[in-house]
Amino acid sequence: MLQVRNLRSAYGESEILRGLDLNVDAGDIVAVLGRNGMGKTTLMKTLMGIVPETAGEIVLAGAPITGQKTHRRVAGGLGYVPQGRMIFGAMTVQENIEAGLIVTGARAVPKDIYALFPVLLEMRRRRGGNLSGGQQQQLAIARALASNPKVLLLDEPTEGIQPSIIRDLARTLRRIRDDRALTIVVSEQVLNFALDVADRVIVIENGAFVLDRRRGDVDADRVAQFLSV
Repeated sequence: MLQVRNLRSAYGESEILRGLDLNVDAGDIVAVLGRNGMGKTTLMKTLMGIVPETAGEIVLAGAPITGQKTHRRVAGGLGYVPQGRMIFGAMTVQENIEAGLIVTGARAVPKDIYALFPVLLEMRRRRGGNLSGGQQQQLAIARALASNPKVLLLDEPTEGIQPSIIRDLARTLRRIRDDRALTIVVSEQVLNFALDVADRVIVIENGAFVLDRRRGDVDADRVAQFLSV
């Protein structure tokens, strides 16, 4: 569903991603783990076209998207939940979700989105900025799902969220994958969340992948060493 070949990107003269190769199978949930500054967010932004590639190729569902503008990638099937959620605080919950409909041409929020997040239905006329952190994260995911993606990218979704909500988030992501036959790539620092949600765990260190295992083959202690400061 998602193929990356020799992907490189940089901020000015500072190269961040150093020739990454990645294949993500349809229906998989893949967690990319690493400490701050190791390249997780840059990977997500490069996949979305927010940070330009300096080399390499990105293929989504068989179609090359390398070099495309972000809105073209969304139209092609990439959904994105950025770090910090970045919801529109002055807009209502419903208006936030409707913003994700633009690329589909639909006018009404699909009912299955509100079924996934009942609290958003209850609060659909409330301003996004008045929601809790966990509710805003649900809203950011709902907005991304409104674009009807094939692959959903989530950048550090547990940041600033209570542990009890993190467990609920893992269950919700698995349900989204199952109900929508969606492929999910999530960047994280929280190992327990990654092991709870992912089918496959990858560790990124200094812009390169240094470990790649299916969930059943993960040595949690070894992964934890990469995440410790």
